[in-house]
Amino acid sequence: MESEKKSSSVSDMGAWAMNVVSSVGIIMANKQLMSSSGYAFSFATTLTGFHFAVTALVGLVSNATGFSASKHVPFWELFWFSIVANMSITGMNFSLMLNSVGFYQISKLSMIPVVCVMEWILHSKQYSREVKIAVVVVVLGVGVCTVTDVKVNVKGFVCACVAVLSTSLQQITIGSLQKKYSIGSFELLSKTAPIQAASLLILGPFVDYILSDKFVTNYKMSTGAILFILLSCSLAVFCNMSQYLCIGRFSAVSFQVLGHMKTVCVLTLGWLLFDSELTFKNIMGMFLAVLGMVIYSWAVESEKHSNNKTLPHTKNSLTEEEIRLLKEGVETGPVKDVELVLSRSEWILRKIRAYKVDF
Repeated sequence: MESEKKSSSVSDMGAWAMNVVSSVGIIMANKQLMSSSGYAFSFATTLTGFHFAVTALVGLVSNATGFSASKHVPFWELFWFSIVANMSITGMNFSLMLNSVGFYQISKLSMIPVVCVMEWILHSKQYSREVKIAVVVVVLGVGVCTVTDVKVNVKGFVCACVAVLSTSLQQITIGSLQKKYSIGSFELLSKTAPIQAASLLILGPFVDYILSDKFVTNYKMSTGAILFILLSCSLAVFCNMSQYLCIGRFSAVSFQVLGHMKTVCVLTLGWLLFDSELTFKNIMGMFLAVLGMVIYSWAVESEKHSNNKTLPHTKNSLTEEEIRLLKEGVETGPVKDVELVLSRSEWILRKIRAYKVDF
């Protein structure tokens, strides 16, 4: 039992580590690829289409080689999920274009309470006081270290609302689909990735044209740009896989809360690698965010332990007395076929357990 818990903890840590490392890595790669001082590949939606195309290819190879098993999920559910996921990507890109960076960061921070409310509405999920306090501390911490100027306009506000709602719904749906169809994270990703890749590669260039006033076909590819696109796509496979894995193992709220560790890492690496300014305000905000994550982890673990204590103890085996009574009951009865034996056995077991409960 102890070895199983340790193995599960190691798997959980591995999933989080994969998500943080791949997410921070892809942000750094995309910064070099898309910035004007880098390769100026300013086609974010099309690049995301490339990401899902490579992910779909990896899933196809995995299924063909028998590394992963393909389970049935209705196409309409996959299609619905892909629409929501693509609205999330497009909404985020438009929100970043139309709003100030400060308001964009606030909209991202609002996903945590939005996910909480949506899970309460959709799944009647309740949160303890400690979890709520931890969420507030994380939001304040990340807000202090990332939010600067805040400017709002009507179009930007609408895009931000669409982005927040669709992203929150997408992350909740990932967990729901995995539980509903008993499907693994990678198997689900390999089913949704082809649909997202096809739709983003078709619509992405037009979305990017609206955002940047440039068509991706007019971009002059260089060897460096191609290498960074391949690096970004490779990291995206691990990033997408770990996102599905983390949400399947934990919850959308946990993914959002602990996911802000990536923000802290990005700020730190930006200071180390790109000479970004790191002020006392940033440092205090990061400290507050990490403190909130620690409190959240403790609160979730405490909630699990308290729930385990309140659950009734269930037995995995029968006692000797139950076995003796079961045998006697079966032997004394006029048993003529297997079905009757089974029905009498079930009846005796129910009687024994009812007697123990009354006692």
